Amino acid sequence: MCRLFAITSETPLSPMRALEALDVMREGHDGSGVGLFMRDLGGPFEYMKEAPILSGIFTETGIKRLDDFMMEIGFLTKYRLSIHISEAPPPGIPQRDVYLIRAYDYPKSWNRLSAREKYARLLILRLELQEMGMAENDMIVFSFWPDVIMIKEIGDPLSVAEHLQIDRAEIQAGVIMAQGRQNTNYAIDLYACHPFFLEGYSTMTNGENTAFVPIKEYLISREFHGYRGYQSDSEVFTHILHYTIAKLGLEIECYKHIVTPLKDEDIDVHPDAVLLKHLKHTCRRLIIDGPNCVIGSLPDHSLFMVQDSKKLRPGVVGGRPGVFAFSSEICGLDAVIPDRDRSKDFQPMHLDTAIVGPDRQEVKICSQTQPLPLFH
Repeated sequence: MCRLFAITSETPLSPMRALEALDVMREGHDGSGVGLFMRDLGGPFEYMKEAPILSGIFTETGIKRLDDFMMEIGFLTKYRLSIHISEAPPPGIPQRDVYLIRAYDYPKSWNRLSAREKYARLLILRLELQEMGMAENDMIVFSFWPDVIMIKEIGDPLSVAEHLQIDRAEIQAGVIMAQGRQNTNYAIDLYACHPFFLEGYSTMTNGENTAFVPIKEYLISREFHGYRGYQSDSEVFTHILHYTIAKLGLEIECYKHIVTPLKDEDIDVHPDAVLLKHLKHTCRRLIIDGPNCVIGSLPDHSLFMVQDSKKLRPGVVGGRPGVFAFSSEICGLDAVIPDRDRSKDFQPMHLDTAIVGPDRQEVKICSQTQPLPLFH
């Protein structure tokens, strides 16, 4: 199993807080890799919320190719954080040239575009850069999106963080998602490392998705260029989330009805039976087969947790007004938010969606038996 920890805070935090929680839960991951997703950024990035930020790992040759490519299409560097490590990494962590976090100004020709058009083009550019990197093995591009930073690496999470000196003023965020990976493959591909991200939506998963092939095939058949990659069977959870909200126009409360629909007899007595029957029929190939615990983040900075119907992967939500965390184990919560009211900790069951909204004031629990909110 892997271990997951996510935190949402009114005050931007260092990602070290999340990685320390993973370290407390180290018996649940083997130290083979770590993934970090950060949004609602603090530090210098707090003052450039609309600027697209590129996150990735580059060789020196890759940096030169990146610079030539970005200048040719009109992207100019607004702010950069380049992490160069001269000393040898600890055992298990690869030697890299540059970990790059760079904010850009949009090309002048993009000024007339709407935000939606800009975001569509950013997705295309991110995919193009990934393909360039895979062709020459000189770039690994995790994200290219406003107000988002992603860092992934092979090795023990805390050792990676200390090696990269993650605890620095330039890297802070109001929303942090972290996964301590347990390697289930012979070779580790960083594109298979959680969290995953697509157009403002991100998820990470503890579990396995044995329904991966039909889900992947269904998503690919939607003919949206962002539904691709799939080095991990868990990446589809992010794409289903994107499909549910961005394509079908549904709310987060409907995500659970897509991935784990109610039994037919329970749908028959539901206040929204007509809609739920239609969703179950048309999205049948998106039904997951776990066990899975999924933690996700939305463009409005909400965090959520869902379980599949088997409820065989641990997960708990707790905190206090202003700061809440989602954790694979209670000891992770204890390490980061020890001053919370523990009697209010909540472990979502197979019908629940636990949500902390962008105001970070409470945990909202939605059951699949409840009426659904209206469409967007």
